[in-house]
Amino acid sequence: MSPPTPEARLLRAAVFAARVHATHKRKGASAEPYVNHVLEVAQILAEHGAPEEAVLAGLLHDTVEDSDEDPEPVTPARLVAEFGEVVAGIVGEATDDKSLPKETRKALQVRQAPKKSDAAKMLKLADKISNLRAISASPPANWEHARRVEYVGWAGRVAVGLKGVNPALDALFEATYRDAMARLANEA
Repeated sequence: MSPPTPEARLLRAAVFAARVHATHKRKGASAEPYVNHVLEVAQILAEHGAPEEAVLAGLLHDTVEDSDEDPEPVTPARLVAEFGEVVAGIVGEATDDKSLPKETRKALQVRQAPKKSDAAKMLKLADKISNLRAISASPPANWEHARRVEYVGWAGRVAVGLKGVNPALDALFEATYRDAMARLANEA
């Protein structure tokens, strides 16, 4: 049997992510299916010239983090077995340690951003772009204006350490960041 095509690998990762996130919803007021987020992250990466492994990792980037309470949580070892060391490694670099307090995790993202591989930097930047779009279009109902401003500012601080690998992604982040800040300013 010949090795799977890039398209087959991509669809396999999309189906895997869809199954993991089948019952998950975004925090936004529209409560859209969570899988929409990982699809958007992968799309951003693919449209901006990221390598195939980064696009695959974009689809899978929240599977370990968000399946911790599932009957069969996704483990890093399972990602290695299913998608290989490279993809699993990128996902690992993009995964937060949920055992740490939220503020510690956020501070670590800012500090560790410049130390990530190029593929992980692109993935994290695409993730932040998707999250900023969501915060602007459909913020969580319980997130007051100040919390959204804080989130957008924090995303900007993380992005500083992620930039320099993919100029097109850098430009898209900047435009998305400016749009989010402008929307927040108009709401104030």
